[in-house]
Amino acid sequence: MLNDANHLDKVYILCGFTDLRMGIDGLASIVQNQVALNPFTPRCLFLFCGRRTDRIKGLVWEEDGFLLVYKRLEQGKFIWPRNEHEVQSLSREQYQWLMQGLTIAPKRHVEKVHPEKAI
Repeated sequence: MLNDANHLDKVYILCGFTDLRMGIDGLASIVQNQVALNPFTPRCLFLFCGRRTDRIKGLVWEEDGFLLVYKRLEQGKFIWPRNEHEVQSLSREQYQWLMQGLTIAPKRHVEKVHPEKAI
């Protein structure tokens, strides 16, 4: 489920460290009170990561209740931004990068140069 975001409208990651011992109510409270988003938005995934970056939790409102998902990588780690109390919206491409263990920050492209004259 977590590797495919086609059924989701929005994906947010809550940067920094989250205590993954929290359940649905605690995580929904973080979404609502710390980052001022509505956890009851359908088709919206909120992702949390603890100090051990090999596991994440996700919270989704399905209009009849919350779905809480937990993913632990057997090898590797998630590349997770650590700016405390910050939330980032991810594009589908960034979400795929995150699930593949890559950074969500786009790589810099080589800039085009337009020389005025030949050397």
